[in-house]
Amino acid sequence: MEILLYISALVAAIAFAVLVIYLVRTLKSANRTLEHVANTMAGLEKQVNGITRETEELLHRTNRLADDIQEKSESLNTVFSSVKELGDSVGQVNQSIKHVSNTVSTQVVKQSDQIAKAVQWGNVAIDLYAKFKQKQKQSETQGGEK
Repeated sequence: MEILLYISALVAAIAFAVLVIYLVRTLKSANRTLEHVANTMAGLEKQVNGITRETEELLHRTNRLADDIQEKSESLNTVFSSVKELGDSVGQVNQSIKHVSNTVSTQVVKQSDQIAKAVQWGNVAIDLYAKFKQKQKQSETQGGEK
């Protein structure tokens, strides 16, 4: 019975040794995996730092571009307000011209009879002047023949 006790202790010791061997192998494998993970994380950290720097530069450029666009937009606002004022002035000039035109038209209609009479008197005056010149020429030609 003692032998059985020794044999069982030996089997337990061998089983423990096998367990320790496999445990050591597993821990070494886990250690290698953790080293790979650490290396990967270090590379990833470098990449993230590079991306972070590039992102910050891009953000600064975007902010400068936004400021530039804002300044140009404000400059355009003054241009548009000037164009609006010019349009308002042109509209006022058009209204004034329309008013003057309407006034002239109204006066022409009101005074059309007088204008017609003036034109007729002008035609009569031109005819009389022409007749006067003609008589003057005739009298000069008759006076020179005598």
